[in-house]
Formats: sequence, structure tokens, C-alpha cells
Amino acid sequence: MRAFEDLTLLRAFVSIVESGSISAAARCVRVSQPTLSRQLRSLEELCGTALLRRDTHQMSVTETGQRFLADARTLLGHAEEAARRLHADHTTLSGQLHLFATVDLGQWVVTPLVSQFLQANPQVTATLALNNRPLHMIQEGCDVGIVPGRITDDSVIARPAGVIPLHLAASPALVQGRPPAKTLADLKSWPWVSLSGSHFWGTTEVTLYDSNDAAQTLPTTPVLVSEGVTSIREAVRDGLGVALLPDWLIEKDLESGTLVRVLPRLKAKDLPIHVVYAGQRVLPARVSAFIDFAVRYLVAFGNTPPNP
Repeated sequence: MRAFEDLTLLRAFVSIVESGSISAAARCVRVSQPTLSRQLRSLEELCGTALLRRDTHQMSVTETGQRFLADARTLLGHAEEAARRLHADHTTLSGQLHLFATVDLGQWVVTPLVSQFLQANPQVTATLALNNRPLHMIQEGCDVGIVPGRITDDSVIARPAGVIPLHLAASPALVQGRPPAKTLADLKSWPWVSLSGSHFWGTTEVTLYDSNDAAQTLPTTPVLVSEGVTSIREAVRDGLGVALLPDWLIEKDLESGTLVRVLPRLKAKDLPIHVVYAGQRVLPARVSAFIDFAVRYLVAFGNTPPNP
């Protein structure tokens, strides 16, 4: 078994056989003739038998050497193919991506992002897992995640990829049935709908800022807490309460009048987006390329102003 553990010795033997002599093989592989002779002797000692017969006139392969030659060529072929695949994995955009994102961002924003990347790189395929509790997705084998909010996993690298502006919104019916609100404190008696998860925005209080960056904070007791912002939007559309919602989700509702901005002169802190991946891994070319593409896409997405 030990005779097959050193590929250098196997290459030396195959080169000698294919070249017809040690001196010719030494010139071919660019090592000295004594070095190649030592490698052949080492291999024969590991095999416990002669692989070549040599005299002053010719060299021939023994019967054992013929069988060994076939096995050596097979092993070297497998090694070369493995090296070729490894090189291709790190230099060409091909193979499978394992991605994850939070549910709503994944459906509305990340899916078009992934679609554009795959169309531009037709040798790459992808799986996209949607999960609102993504803390351990990298540990479970995913390559890259796109996650809004604060990053609470210290084991990942998190590249900033833009922000999501948030707006306070409600249905026209809810607003019209109440006294006009001028400050955040005026919304104390309003029903609230909130998103679960402290890494997004708070479920027990809301903080808004004026043009001078002065903060106003209001404790809230939501009538509904949901894991999904699309779910929150539907509840707000139905008039259940007021909520902070991302601009990309309610842009068309604001244009159509299905929803209206509440306290439009006050602004919530933008929600950061990060592209996350494992820092201790050597990244294949497709993964590195996707990370760069995703960051560019999301930064441009966050910088695109809503339609007037």
C-alpha cells in the first residue's frame, strides 16, 4: 500500500517507462539522473520487488512492473483530474451555490438578485433557503446569506450591502378616524403592529428622528407581532394598526393610496443589510463572485429612490 502513497515516485516510474530510459526521463521531467534513479530505487524498495530490468544495452518492465504501471497511471490520472476540478472550482464560475435569506427579503429582493446572477453565469446553479431565524445557516453548510438587521453571529464575515429605509405607515381609514398626529407621542393610543426579532427593530418601542437628528421614543404594546413584514403590511392594509415597514414593500401602496405615511417628517433609522459568509473557508470562484455581485446589487437597490 505504501508504494502508492507518494505520487512523485509514481510519476518518476511512469516517466522512465514512457521515455525508455532514466536519462531520457530525467530530461523530460527536468530533474537530475541520479535523483530519478534514487526515486526508482525507493519505489522498488517500497514494492519489495524489481519493477524494471536494466543492463548496459536495454531496459524492460517486469511482469509485476507492468501491473504496477497500469495502477500507477490510473492513480495519477485520478489525481490530475482532481487537481483540474479543484483549479476550475477556484478559477471558473461553475457549480452549485447554497444561499439563504430572510423570508420577505428573499422573496422580494434576493430572488431577483440571484436570478440575474445565474443568468449572467449559466454554469452556476443555486439553492435558496428562506428562513427568518438564520443564525446557524453558515454552520449548516450554506455558502452565503443575505440578512437585514444587526448581525449577532460572531463567526461570520458580514459585508455591509446598503440599507433599507423604514417608514411609519397605516391605512387611510385608521388615520382618518383619529385626531391628527404631530409627534410620536400622539400615537400612544394607536394600535401597533410589529416585527418580531430584536435584530430588526424593536417590538416594545419605536424611535423616530427629526431633521436635526433629535430622537422621539414611544413604548408600544402591539396588537400583533409577526415574523414576516409582508404579513405586517397585510394587517396594516386591513386597518389593524400602524407599523414601521420597508420602503421597497410599501412603495406601490403609498402611490395608490392603499397606505399613507404617518408622521412623514420623522424618520426611523435605516435597517442595514449584510452579505454574510464563513471567514475561515477558502471561497470558490463562484462564491466570491456572488458575494461581490450581491453587494453591488444591494447597494444600488438601497440607493434607488422611490418612484415619485
